[in-house]
Amino acid sequence: MRRYGLFNPYERLKELTRGQAITREAIREFIAGLEIPKAERDRLLALTPAGYIGLAAELARRVGNKG
Repeated sequence: MRRYGLFNPYERLKELTRGQAITREAIREFIAGLEIPKAERDRLLALTPAGYIGLAAELARRVGNKG
């Protein structure tokens, strides 16, 4: 959201998630309503916990090399 200059991105996400259950449908609706390029919305909608590992592999290699 910051990448595309949306106003108060952290606060918007916090409002969605604070004090309530976070459902797949709620996240999908939130993403669908974002004023960002369609390709970026589609990319976000395609993310899953199983498919997203971020920097996990790199961090694991770093830790493994220290031991």
